[in-house]
Amino acid sequence: MATSTDQVSPGSTVAAAGPAAPAAPSGVRRRGRGRGRGRLGRVVVAGVVALAATGAGYGYEAITGDEAPPPALLGPGDVTVRVGIEHSLYDVDEIHVVEGTRVRFVIDNGDPIGHELITGPPAIHVQHANGTHPQHASIPGEVSVGGGDLAITTFEFDDVGEFEFACHLPRHYEYGMHGIVVVEPR
Repeated sequence: MATSTDQVSPGSTVAAAGPAAPAAPSGVRRRGRGRGRGRLGRVVVAGVVALAATGAGYGYEAITGDEAPPPALLGPGDVTVRVGIEHSLYDVDEIHVVEGTRVRFVIDNGDPIGHELITGPPAIHVQHANGTHPQHASIPGEVSVGGGDLAITTFEFDDVGEFEFACHLPRHYEYGMHGIVVVEPR
């Protein structure tokens, strides 16, 4: 479960570290809100798309009596997932991958304050929830990201199950800054 973690300076591009992340891979479930940043058109389009997707989900449930199907699986192999941060919340709720998938998380912090993304088994989260790590060294699945910055970390999901990703800075987790990576068998 080892790969690298990198900080990306605000002026650099993520593409230099590999291919750009798709806007919304089918294995990623995003929260229903736009990224703003003063681009009203993008917010309006995102709102219309979110409304249509929500309506389609409710329509599917009303017709079939079932919940909407889960997102498609990403992987196996290397995949890139962009995780935005706005108002101390990730814009991703769930990521679905196949066992043996290495996820490259590109974290785009739209907040003026620092955050982190920690993923891995429960013991890692216990360690960070009780620890005092204001910054994270180059450890797979752990990265700090300053306000307005980009950061990258990778983590290989070799075991089937659910793995949390979270920000354990004071009160961020309690505010709702966490999600899950669902790892399915091959």
